[in-house]
Amino acid sequence: MNIKLANIGFGNIVAANRIIAIVSPESAPIKRIIQEAREQGVLVDATYGRRTRAVIITDSDHVILSAVQPETVAHRLASKEGAGESVE
Repeated sequence: MNIKLANIGFGNIVAANRIIAIVSPESAPIKRIIQEAREQGVLVDATYGRRTRAVIITDSDHVILSAVQPETVAHRLASKEGAGESVE
């Protein structure tokens, strides 16, 4: 089994094959998704107290907040070096 990992900032890593969407947190629907995830206990805050710049939605309905721009996270997923470790 080969699992690709994506660096989402500050040493935090997410399984790349579980990511459904990487979006910006400014819109009202995304703010609602964040609030609902917080209430359901499926919100992971990986911002280390910094401003949320990317919201990562996974196939397990977890919502992950990152302080890295969505474009940066997507670029790290697309590039072989930035996609993180490969675990077998």
